[in-house]
Amino acid sequence: MPDAPPTPRKELSAPQKALHKLGLTRDIDLALHLPLRYEDETRVVRLSDAREGQTVQVEGTVTHQEITLRPRRQLLVTLDDGSDTCTLRFFSFYPSHQKALVVGARVRVRGEIRGGFMGRTMMHPAFHAAGGELPDALTPVYPTSAQLPQAYLRKVVASGLARADLSETIPPELLGSLQRVVHGTWTLRDALRYLHHPGPDVSLDALEDRSHPAWQRLKAEELLAQQLSQLTAKRERDALRAPVLRTASGGLHEQLLAVLPFALTGAQRRVGEEIARDLARHVPMHRLLQGDVGSGKTVVAALAAAIAIDSGWQCALMAPTEILAEQHFAKLIGWLEPLLAPLGKRVAWLTGSQKKKQRTEMLALIASGEAALVVGTHAVIQDQVVFQNLALAIIDEQHRFGVAQRLALRSKMTEGNDGQSREPHLLMMTATPIPRTLAMSYYADLDVSTIDELPPGRTPIVTKVVSDQRRHEVIERIRAQVAQGRQVYWVCPLIEESEALDLSNATETHAELSAALNSSHAPFRRDVSLSKAPEGPALPVQGRVPPPSAEGARERGEAASAAQGGAPVLVGLLHSRMPVAEKKAVMSLFTSGHMGVLVSTTVIEVGVDVPNASLMVIEHAERFGLSQLHQLRGRVGRGAAASACVLLYTPPDGGRLGETARERLKAMAETNDGFEIARRDLEIRGPGEFLGARQSGAAMLRFADLATDGHLLDWARTAAAQMLQQHPGAAEKHIARWLGSKAEYLKA
Repeated sequence: MPDAPPTPRKELSAPQKALHKLGLTRDIDLALHLPLRYEDETRVVRLSDAREGQTVQVEGTVTHQEITLRPRRQLLVTLDDGSDTCTLRFFSFYPSHQKALVVGARVRVRGEIRGGFMGRTMMHPAFHAAGGELPDALTPVYPTSAQLPQAYLRKVVASGLARADLSETIPPELLGSLQRVVHGTWTLRDALRYLHHPGPDVSLDALEDRSHPAWQRLKAEELLAQQLSQLTAKRERDALRAPVLRTASGGLHEQLLAVLPFALTGAQRRVGEEIARDLARHVPMHRLLQGDVGSGKTVVAALAAAIAIDSGWQCALMAPTEILAEQHFAKLIGWLEPLLAPLGKRVAWLTGSQKKKQRTEMLALIASGEAALVVGTHAVIQDQVVFQNLALAIIDEQHRFGVAQRLALRSKMTEGNDGQSREPHLLMMTATPIPRTLAMSYYADLDVSTIDELPPGRTPIVTKVVSDQRRHEVIERIRAQVAQGRQVYWVCPLIEESEALDLSNATETHAELSAALNSSHAPFRRDVSLSKAPEGPALPVQGRVPPPSAEGARERGEAASAAQGGAPVLVGLLHSRMPVAEKKAVMSLFTSGHMGVLVSTTVIEVGVDVPNASLMVIEHAERFGLSQLHQLRGRVGRGAAASACVLLYTPPDGGRLGETARERLKAMAETNDGFEIARRDLEIRGPGEFLGARQSGAAMLRFADLATDGHLLDWARTAAAQMLQQHPGAAEKHIARWLGSKAEYLKA
């Protein structure tokens, strides 16, 4: 008997597709889709009692209707409610408007009252036929997309709210403490029904600032779901097994400490010991290493890698950009390669831009285990990369990676000899310090180590906010710095909407600086335009460049004397569209001291380490985020020379900077403390944007605000541990209600 044909899947209608796009697929999703604002249609106001600027609902008779063509085509309707008259003005209208607003019709109209020379008006008011009972609750206005009409949304949300299972998931013994925190005995069902249809006597301020007890109950439930999911992920991970990695007496870890050209700070030693203790356990480490720009996270990562290699295992370090990966690679090669060579081991390098022959060679080294440490970009997690025995994965600037990418790196570990699935230890690093409330919330499943001490010899960076009208003064400052043998960064903003515009901006600035700094040298070709740049050190650069020198200090000295003697200043250009070989060549010239000024887009945001660079100019600083400005500023102040960061801003035509931009620039000028910067950044942007790519798939808080809801977070943390221990079924139901399938992503 032949198989029955498969039942065809029912095609979704356009409104259903729009609901799916909004993430409204379950009844509970609809119930939790709360209004953005409310309209008061519960009362009719007399026109004579309405104040200018007030949004009111009036009822009256149409006494006049006309279409005028000047100054532009519009429909004008005069409404009289017996106490006064008002003109309804429509610039966009249809024949149905004219039919409904015919002279003599009685209509109910809602809009904002405006005054003026021609009397009271309403622009594009909502209207329908008069009569019928007034609603007894405020009318919700829901967030929407795909042009879903409010009437349709109100209907489906109401039906979802009626069908959704809103039974209590919080155990009775926790409800008492919750009611004390939210100041009321609201159930979830009561809170949701009220927030969808609040009574007309409610304080709109309490609804809009989410301080109403109904909102508090909802936010407490959301925070509890998040804490439960984080705690569940942590407990599941604690049940997994990872290799036990211990330092060997006289091994690589001790050898590395002995050859480092500097002493570790107290903070570096402390976090190094925390990581070593984690690695010595059979439970997978899941630790976030946070430290301000330049605090020395890379050497801590190298010491952790040495412990893994000492134990006979492999380590992988993944960075978000090739420039950053290459910086790590150069440091780690210098520190570890001489120590690995006697052991027959190497440091491998893996990126997407490698030639096939080199890539094949690296893949073979990784698979054989000869590559004890693998440094690279996203290429490290591709399918063809097979590790012999990966035990430690280090992810730098972890917020720049998506959840799926972090999960892919963790999946690179093979089964143990006993057939049991093993998990690598995971160390994530960030130079964007995490404020306490954020760490308690989004990173509740992580152990956090903090390097809160900068290496000695670092000079404080002076930050100045300067208008673009003083650009010539900034260029003179650059000239003075270069004359002293120092180097300068000039950063142009990345304009995401237009890569071409971004490139044009950087190119024009590069030409301007080249001309300004070399005005007395007409024959000199000032741009660093690298034609086919080979992999080796010989670089075909247009312009006179001092010959390479064996000693970096002497190279910088030659550059300085050339600048003081009136020799041309080499100005480089770096942007995302350049071939990788050209990027490497330009960076090589700058790091070696041959190049005085580097004009760049934000590709130099992280990882670039040039101690001789003493001035950072950020053009259109008002367009950058606060943490990004702080990261960029951290590229200077890495040596003993006094360093400065100039935030060059351009106010809009005839206006002043917006409030957010002013707050960001003010914060940068007032503090160099990365933790204070992070706290202010969280206040300005909120947690969703602050966390960047971590939100890819992870459950962001929709309702709770970490800046104001710390008391609710404290309750949720305590309640989650108790609930998971004593009521695991209720905990599972609570997570499913709030997070659905998103809970899986929290394992990253």
